[in-house]
Amino acid sequence: MSDNVLINQIREAVIDGQAKVAVAKVEEALAEGLNPEVILHDGLISAMTEVGQLFEDGEFFVPEMLIAARAMKGALELLKPLLVDQGVEPLGKIAIGTVKGDLHDIGKSLVAMMLEGAGFEVADLGVDVSPEKFIAEVKNGAQIVAMSALLTTTMPNMKTTIDAIVEAGLRSQTVIMVGGAPVTQAYAEQIGADGYASDASAAVRKAHELIGQ
Repeated sequence: MSDNVLINQIREAVIDGQAKVAVAKVEEALAEGLNPEVILHDGLISAMTEVGQLFEDGEFFVPEMLIAARAMKGALELLKPLLVDQGVEPLGKIAIGTVKGDLHDIGKSLVAMMLEGAGFEVADLGVDVSPEKFIAEVKNGAQIVAMSALLTTTMPNMKTTIDAIVEAGLRSQTVIMVGGAPVTQAYAEQIGADGYASDASAAVRKAHELIGQ
């Protein structure tokens, strides 16, 4: 089978959220000797870019994005060790989590998967994440800290985390993105964040912008 046909099949499988097909086609592409970096860029990243566009055009909604992101993630797991062996560098490292006191996971997980699908290395810290955990990731090389909150009562913990990063002397080393249902651009500015994203697709754009890609 030609390389282009296989790459297109991988793209389509991811966009359609067919996880098993995506994994099988990546295995087939690797068996035929396709370069893992080409599979990553032309297959997976290209597919997730298309998914983001479909979401912005109102043709996809959160469930479709989640299913596509999960298909992408399964295929990416196969490629990761090979990309490391090839020395393929991620666009940047992002530490993402829902702030302390907040246990909402779906939105944050979708953003994490979309960022990974766009070529970033993502450390997903989960939910109820303390400022200390974010700080540890900055010390570990995270260039972007991405915080999510779904409750107005937990939003102040975004500022608490930013203040802790400042106190640790690490503010100049990282850029900070915030998002979540009650969060606004105005709030992001008020607490000293560098960027705000209203949804997963916007978060990918903002991360590219903030990291200078």
